[in-house]
Amino acid sequence: MRYFLILSLCLIPFVGGSQSIEGVWETYDDESGELKSEVKIYTKDGKLYGKILKLYNLNIDPKDAKCELCTDYRKDQPVIGMLVMSGLNKSGSEWIGDAALLDPNNGKSYDAKVWLESNNKLAVRGYIGWFFRTQYWKKK
Repeated sequence: MRYFLILSLCLIPFVGGSQSIEGVWETYDDESGELKSEVKIYTKDGKLYGKILKLYNLNIDPKDAKCELCTDYRKDQPVIGMLVMSGLNKSGSEWIGDAALLDPNNGKSYDAKVWLESNNKLAVRGYIGWFFRTQYWKKK
């Protein structure tokens, strides 16, 4: 019994320290490196979603930011609270989905692949055909 207790206590750091993609992530501008937004990533019914919590460094009041170029149900809706990552499915250590990433700046949706680079660094890749761009988000 004593050995079982010791073994259990030794394994707690490994079980408790597992990495999670869920949480609040900060996004940054690719060129300037400025903080752009905070996105809350969560799972629901086994799928991955992300919604914008805060916007930074805008020329307008963040509350007034709307997705003017969106062509779906998000057209002219507030960007804060908007789903920008939706319905990604787990595939090994990655999450993937078709038309799963929305860029509210241009209203376009992209195929997506998301994975953890490290505990505090998330890789978010958007695809159009064979072309892609990867952004790295930091855990808040």
